[in-house]
Amino acid sequence: MTSEIDIDRFARHLVLKEIGGPGQQALARTHVAIIGAGGLGAPASLYLAAAGIGTISLIDADTVSVDNLQRQIIYRTGQIGTAKAKTAARALRALNPGTRVKPVVKAIDGENAKRLIGKADLVLDGCDNYETRYAVNAACLATGKPLISGAVGRWDGQVSIFNARPEAPCYRCWVPQTPPDAETCERVGVVGALTGVIGSMMALEAIKHICAAGQTLDGRIHLFDGLSMESRTVTLDKDPACPACSGQG
Repeated sequence: MTSEIDIDRFARHLVLKEIGGPGQQALARTHVAIIGAGGLGAPASLYLAAAGIGTISLIDADTVSVDNLQRQIIYRTGQIGTAKAKTAARALRALNPGTRVKPVVKAIDGENAKRLIGKADLVLDGCDNYETRYAVNAACLATGKPLISGAVGRWDGQVSIFNARPEAPCYRCWVPQTPPDAETCERVGVVGALTGVIGSMMALEAIKHICAAGQTLDGRIHLFDGLSMESRTVTLDKDPACPACSGQG
């Protein structure tokens, strides 16, 4: 089996006891769906393609705009106006031709979410609105898929993995309803490098989950303050009154 692995490309993984040959093969067998090819999805997708994920579905209906370039460094100035999913897919294939990349130029919603993520083994959500987050969470619950969720704003970020076990919390155990004071990065701003930090953490959690390495953020939320360079991790239990997963598990 190890003869099928690109030994030179993944040499740094293969010497890690937590990954090695079996873990690299697991990465190659995995299909990851990434919701949003923007600030979080772009760095996460780059690191997952580089890690040797077998298939990546990039789901994003947006096009590249000049204001994206401050943080979405998978894109270039000359690509303004192009479809993010297709443009990012080309960058990922150039990075690792062994990863199959499927661009999906569609907006994901409650009607199509289950279908769009249906063949994936793991879902990463880096979108920027609660309606989409709730639709993705519901689809992951319905199809039994783990969900890695990241969020950023100003100088702060957070990341967690939900639905990793039947008894694990889901995203709406953490955010049951849209906050009345919900803010967008467009309105409050975000430092570009922060998206790289949180997007990379999402990719790291995905690799750990796939390889069963270490302790993931299953049942925990990691909160990062970029201004103070301080982090804390809080425990999250399944909410018996959760509007999405109550009665499951």
